[in-house]
Amino acid sequence: MKRDEPVSIAEPAAARLSPPDVASARRVLALEAEGLTALADSLGDAFAAAIERLHAVDGRIIISGMGKSGHVARKIAATLASTGRPAQFVHPAEASHGDMGMITRADAVIALSNSGETPELADLIAYTRRFGIPLVAMTGRPGSTLAVQADVALVLPRVNEACPLGLAPTTSTTMMLALGDAIAVCLLERKGFTAADFQIFHPGGQLGRRLLTVSDLMHSGERLPLITADRLMSEAIVEMSAKSFGCVGVVDGDGRLAGIVTDGDLRRHMGDGLLGQTVGAVMTRGAKTIRPGALAAEALRILNTLSVTSLFVVEDGRPVGLVHIHDCLRAGVA
Repeated sequence: MKRDEPVSIAEPAAARLSPPDVASARRVLALEAEGLTALADSLGDAFAAAIERLHAVDGRIIISGMGKSGHVARKIAATLASTGRPAQFVHPAEASHGDMGMITRADAVIALSNSGETPELADLIAYTRRFGIPLVAMTGRPGSTLAVQADVALVLPRVNEACPLGLAPTTSTTMMLALGDAIAVCLLERKGFTAADFQIFHPGGQLGRRLLTVSDLMHSGERLPLITADRLMSEAIVEMSAKSFGCVGVVDGDGRLAGIVTDGDLRRHMGDGLLGQTVGAVMTRGAKTIRPGALAAEALRILNTLSVTSLFVVEDGRPVGLVHIHDCLRAGVA
């Protein structure tokens, strides 16, 4: 194999790893899976109490930890922030040298330490106790300083690290990471966080494009091509040409969408004294529509399925916008 040739994990295992490597990898994953199962089984009143305290916080959730626990803490903070709960990682050593000012009385702190005796956390623990800031511990030792001083201690079950020496944080950090995800999801559900809320915090990349809604892309107001059924087709064609969407929506006396006139309708009625006919005689009734809150991806699916280029966006039967297939494509919706 060439030095720079990429290796796919989908290749047969024998082509990539020797049997001892495969056995070792499976052992690691099995041990970590056992740890997660034990963690799930251990959750109870302490976890519920932690969620209650964190949900009640008006400020941010501060996550802190040293070493590998610190890396996990950063990820937990990022997950919380992306799911609608303001959160920030504070390095415990830096906190002792001025960054403690990042933590206010409106905040809560989650401190991670498998041993519960991490020296760098001492000042942070004392700070939360002095100013009555809620402290949730995530630790592997129930009798540790961190667990004893915390308002709520989330104690990890005693399981073996996947490291054969029992030294490198492996199973323990996996459990911390999963416990952070569980906290984030519980708080998300408590808040009633929706896909629309999620899109606000993820505007970039493929995820942001997938979560765009029709209302983000639609044309509205004076840009809408609309006409009433009693008007002449000569007027409808002027409206279609002025708005450049290749269609015009037909509204009734209550402003509800009664139908649509498209380029196809014009071709089908060409030569029948088209310009002198009323819009109602030419229009197609029962136009396909979409709601403003629908995902743009749904609009694109409908446009492709019907082989049309535009959809009227309606609320209570009244047109409030129009989305064109080019709007979806320009936004990168796929």
